[in-house]
Amino acid sequence: MTALHVRGVVLPEGEERDLWIVNGRIRTQPVPGAESIVDGGFLVPGLVDAHCHVGMAAGDLAAAQVQAETDRDAGTLLIRDCGSPLDTRPLQERLDLPRLVRAGRHLARPKRYIAHIGVELDDPADLPAAVAEQAGYGDGWVKLVGDWIDRDIGDLAPLWPDDVLTKAIAVAHDAGARVTAHVFGEDALPGLINAGIDCIEHGTGLSDATIAAMAQRGTALVPTLINIATFPDIAAQADKYPAYAAHMRALHQRNRPVIAAAIEAGIPVYAGTDAGGGIGHGRIVDEIVALHAAGLSAERALGAASWAARDWLGWSALDEGSAADLLAVDADPRSALDTLRTPTRIILRGRVIS
Repeated sequence: MTALHVRGVVLPEGEERDLWIVNGRIRTQPVPGAESIVDGGFLVPGLVDAHCHVGMAAGDLAAAQVQAETDRDAGTLLIRDCGSPLDTRPLQERLDLPRLVRAGRHLARPKRYIAHIGVELDDPADLPAAVAEQAGYGDGWVKLVGDWIDRDIGDLAPLWPDDVLTKAIAVAHDAGARVTAHVFGEDALPGLINAGIDCIEHGTGLSDATIAAMAQRGTALVPTLINIATFPDIAAQADKYPAYAAHMRALHQRNRPVIAAAIEAGIPVYAGTDAGGGIGHGRIVDEIVALHAAGLSAERALGAASWAARDWLGWSALDEGSAADLLAVDADPRSALDTLRTPTRIILRGRVIS
């Protein structure tokens, strides 16, 4: 493979440097004969979508591949797939597709999540065993459905008893896996957080108390803001459950101050679009812009979808020996986030994508 050379202001440190790419890795020392493909502008570690569902609405691997390509072409080079009914492991072998960190399948209760998506447990006491199975099937993450509409009460309600959650999350941790959970409402959060969960998805029901608990424990938050923007539409389609519809509207209305409070408390926040779960793929820049509007500085919002998120998932930025996954852009994205929409180069595994 031909060695490549790029020069630009390397983020996040903000210093202009020369980098070389050999065998899919970054080198910081000159490589004779390297082909120069970027000279000037800014070099951004590959973007991360930390809540994405490649294959969730695809039906087959060919359609899932198209979803992954759409994300890649928008600059997403690392995906934490937050649950899919499709076995997407063959996509991990494709050098032209984003790196995929899989969470296996959602763990839910019967009629308490989207049909045919998750593994449905008749007995909640079976959760620890199911977590052990998904920890072995995934890539270091397990995805729980923490709450969903309970048709008996017509509103959001938790799925799992607190003692079961504690056992299940301990099982995952013993297996070297982390656990995250879909949570829209308020009631499921204390049990999940106190059980030691590693991440909360959405988190629209956070309160001062649960924000403080997450901050104390270092629990991460992926708020999926472009998904939350659809709550009024979800409520409009829930005429059979007026309490649930009103609750969803209330969660939407208070979301901006809730996220601002989480940021202020120091909770680690990462960017995730929820693509595949009702949101189109390829929208990571929209989520970065939404995080900035919610209270993160432009630099921190970008980091939440780049270097900080990569570190959280076990990947480095643009250092000696790092994976050569990066975007080149003309303007400083820390002051002009929209420049991320038009990269001059996308490089994945040391290969030029565009």
